[in-house]
Amino acid sequence: MALAWARATRALGERKGRPMTMPYAEGDAPLIPRPELTLPALRQAVAAVVPSRLPEFFEDLQKAFVRAGDEDSVVPIRMFYREWGVVVEIERHPETARRLHAAELAINSADPAVRDRAVREAGEIVRAAHREVAGG
Repeated sequence: MALAWARATRALGERKGRPMTMPYAEGDAPLIPRPELTLPALRQAVAAVVPSRLPEFFEDLQKAFVRAGDEDSVVPIRMFYREWGVVVEIERHPETARRLHAAELAINSADPAVRDRAVREAGEIVRAAHREVAGG
């Protein structure tokens, strides 16, 4: 059922003229729908897919609002929404999140070839998540 839903979602995105760019593994269906980039939606999504990061979420939120006040700009708040939208985009796909976390660990390898592959893998995942959050 999850695999059929993932295929249907991918096909729907392609029919709307937007190819699904996230490098999902077969059967890596999202745990939750992609949230809106609003505080309530992102807070709920973080709580659902990566609750251990809620303290970091709230700390980043506070920093964004302080910086926005200091700079008299909404840009830091928009950057906060985008950053956490990317986190959720990755974490809502368990296999994609597993691949990213494995790459993050491999970046500390003593083997330069392993490090290079890990950097490429992590970069590909994060760039694809940014594209998805930005609307494909």
